[in-house]
Amino acid sequence: MGLICTLLYFAWIFLLAWIILSYVVNFGRLPWGHPIRRIYDGMSNAINPVLTPIRRVLPPVRAGGMGLDLSPLVLFFIIIILQRLACG
Repeated sequence: MGLICTLLYFAWIFLLAWIILSYVVNFGRLPWGHPIRRIYDGMSNAINPVLTPIRRVLPPVRAGGMGLDLSPLVLFFIIIILQRLACG
């Protein structure tokens, strides 16, 4: 049980860090070779296989001229529910 709780905790932290870095990369206009962008790209490669099935079920919500991706929010809820079930 302790290992599962630890893995879920790190998954939660990883997802939060990925979301924060996505704002830094997208709004900071970092060049392609920037170290933060490389870290973000590596994290995206790790997390996109988990988010892709959620995105198939829940497409981006249109807000004006842009789409709001709610799949990370859904993944947060899934992780929290799993934590409650596994860790008490």
